[in-house]
Amino acid sequence: MAEKIVQTAGREQLGSFAPEFAHLNDDVLFGEVWNEEAIDVKTKCIITVVSLMASGITDSSLNYHLQNAKNHGVTKEEIAAIITHATMYVGWPKGWAVFRLAKEIWNEETPALNEKEKYQNTIFFPIGEPNPYGQFFVGQSYLAPVAKEQVPVFNVTFEPGCRNNWHIHKAKSGGGQMLIGVGGRGYYQEWGKEPVEILPGTVINIPANVKHWHGAAPDSWFSHLAFEVEGEETAAEWLEPVDDAAYEALK
Repeated sequence: MAEKIVQTAGREQLGSFAPEFAHLNDDVLFGEVWNEEAIDVKTKCIITVVSLMASGITDSSLNYHLQNAKNHGVTKEEIAAIITHATMYVGWPKGWAVFRLAKEIWNEETPALNEKEKYQNTIFFPIGEPNPYGQFFVGQSYLAPVAKEQVPVFNVTFEPGCRNNWHIHKAKSGGGQMLIGVGGRGYYQEWGKEPVEILPGTVINIPANVKHWHGAAPDSWFSHLAFEVEGEETAAEWLEPVDDAAYEALK
């Protein structure tokens, strides 16, 4: 015969305030319904978890019933399949909420994030893949296309200390580039002028035929959106790297 389910939480927490509710919780729900033998306790645990999930309840009561399900033999693989199946019917946000609780109860550790993954969680746009123009950069950079039609837009991400070489966006007419900071902290500098700090929301307008560079601060990841301005006979001319001493002096 299966072990009898006994519950006392109702009387312990609400016995003096709501004795009838405590009686229904301890004696009827857990005393009679949970001990009814037509369905085994493991199945009742699964039904209860799905019922609470469907109702959008993700507080301590669901936490208790997830733990109860584990205690009565529901494995990690089974609870993952149960939550996934129920999610198809009750909604994606509810699935995410229940998985967060279930991972803690089934002791599944989340792999530690690397620095790139941590930074990705702070910005809206994707970091993308290693920059194919990396030979013109000092340090590691990444490139992610945001839009390719009408106005091409790319998210460019720089690891701390990474910057591109001095370069010029040449054009017979029009041309140039616009940058918008979207994460971290970086710099833009035109030849013969002081560096300008770029923070999220900073807009930099780069005229055509002006020598300049841009990149991360020495101690910060950095991302900006890059907009290429239409022009006639446009081309990028890559030049020498930024002087290391001058760059390292940036704060």
